[in-house]
Amino acid sequence: MINPEYTRTSASEDVWKLKITHEVIKSNHSKPAVSSLTCFFTRPSILQPRCSFILLRSSCQALHVDSPPQNPSLTTSYVHGTSSFSLLPLTVSQSLDATAQRWPEREAVIFVQDGIQKTFAQFQQDVDKAAAGLLALGLKRGDRLGVWGPNTYQWILFQFASAKAGIILVPLNPAYQVKEVEFTLLKVRCKAVVCPTSFKTQRFCEMLREICPEIGTTPGGKFKSSRLPYLQMVIATDSRQPGMLHVDDVMQAGESRHHKELMDLQSKLSFDDPINIQFTSVTFSVSTCSGAHISNNHSVNYFLIYIHHQPRVRVCVPVPFYHCFGSVLGGMSMAVHGITLVFPSAAYNSFANLEAIQSEKCNFVYGTPTMFTDLLSQDLQKYDLSSVEAGSPCPPEIVRRLTTDMNMKEITLCYGTTENSPLTFLGFPEDNEELKINTVGCVLGHTEAKVVDPTTGEIVPLGASGELLIRGSCVMHGYWDEPEKTREVISQDRWYRTGDTASLNSLGYCSIEGRIKDMIIRGGENIYPAEIEQFLYKHPKVKEVQVVGVKDERLGEQVCACIKLKEGQSSSAEEIRAFCKGQLSHFKIPHYVLFVDSYPLTVSGKIKKNILKETVEKKLGL
Repeated sequence: MINPEYTRTSASEDVWKLKITHEVIKSNHSKPAVSSLTCFFTRPSILQPRCSFILLRSSCQALHVDSPPQNPSLTTSYVHGTSSFSLLPLTVSQSLDATAQRWPEREAVIFVQDGIQKTFAQFQQDVDKAAAGLLALGLKRGDRLGVWGPNTYQWILFQFASAKAGIILVPLNPAYQVKEVEFTLLKVRCKAVVCPTSFKTQRFCEMLREICPEIGTTPGGKFKSSRLPYLQMVIATDSRQPGMLHVDDVMQAGESRHHKELMDLQSKLSFDDPINIQFTSVTFSVSTCSGAHISNNHSVNYFLIYIHHQPRVRVCVPVPFYHCFGSVLGGMSMAVHGITLVFPSAAYNSFANLEAIQSEKCNFVYGTPTMFTDLLSQDLQKYDLSSVEAGSPCPPEIVRRLTTDMNMKEITLCYGTTENSPLTFLGFPEDNEELKINTVGCVLGHTEAKVVDPTTGEIVPLGASGELLIRGSCVMHGYWDEPEKTREVISQDRWYRTGDTASLNSLGYCSIEGRIKDMIIRGGENIYPAEIEQFLYKHPKVKEVQVVGVKDERLGEQVCACIKLKEGQSSSAEEIRAFCKGQLSHFKIPHYVLFVDSYPLTVSGKIKKNILKETVEKKLGL
């Protein structure tokens, strides 16, 4: 019910006050929720109908999302998710401290492969030591700390230690090669890097020595690099390395004065301070680099009701830390909600996942569709999976098999982007099969979403397709040191353009129908074709190249390079892939290489990538 009241503020002035009281009756037995709006204007006879219409229209688009919406209320492709849970005005370190005080003896993290278990009290103590050690070594508030490596205890330790010291974390993809890591460290001016000596085929310390031959030329573990002038130290997490610091040095560096400095710093840190520069992709061109600038507030409040108020949650986390899925949906859920994170292995291993679910009685499982496909290919009868209750989004046939084969009765679907910290839509466990299969969930609380015509920017009719835009506390500050690129994706009124084609239904659920951008998603990895194209142009035999994503049953998409060779030249797929090896991350190296004579073109001479993609898939029999 909406009740407008008009009163004249002055007999001598034609100025009126309108107070609108909005009553919402949730049930026959509950008291109405009352809110009011007061505004001042002239000539109420003209403005009265319009003000009432605007408020009525807006109220229809607000959707309370603490529980699944029952009544179709949306009339257009705009929705505002409301919640009775207020945003938390906390920093990351304040969230962890509060949780450690509430549940000191509860397990915070378990690294099964390494045999490491830490309670919240133990984890908090380690975080304080590491944070004080970073300050003692000369890092200060606002400095950037790169963390490069697989899922280990040291990764999450320095994630929270850097936040407590006001240092900005820079997650680095462990698959980066020399040029990629050099570009990233220089781009954000990292002062220190934390990494293991090696992992599998990656030689982290060797690559850093190649970039910075000055390592070891000065005592004390610090150096000055000509190629990376801001980098001063490398901290090894496993074996000691000449010219580098060790993680033990950091843990022991903090003296009482540094701990006092750390404690004093807590009152100065703000939940709006940046804590994370999350790269969505790394390229060799500054103009196309995407380093999303995330704050304490983004991370703490990304999802206030994510765990659905379950008393004890143990989550199996096979997804990587360097991705928002691992560091935010994993790490921040632990700090804010007091859940236990179980890490099966340093890198993805389906057997290790099943063993961890069984031995640690995990009742939630994180994962990408590819990971769940791999799990379902194993002999599940050998494992006790009775503890599992929920997982993550997958194709329809995988969703059905997870329900029956892995006992995931409460599967929830989600959607988001790194720039949105990262979730904006999430399903409810009790959603019906149609919503689980055809949507990516309901809009989250404190989040606005709209679907617009990409050309005009106008909101499209309900159910129609258009570009999905997001606004709210979840939206990043911007791309690091790239104001122009930031303005391309975030409008003056703070709407973030996702680049995805989507539609909304009357319940506030979203269906993702495609991507406006050319980005390829291979097994959860974001790949930008332009980066691969630019690199392949360096090959002496390549005249032109176009990279597209083609269908793949397991990974979702694979990289396909369509190459026009220079006149008189011949080559092979093996030669092209060999050229990429060691220069591009393994997941960026083209899985398919086709040699073509021409590309489908528009009248204006632009390449029709959608037609090229269809042609390639047909030729490959996909």
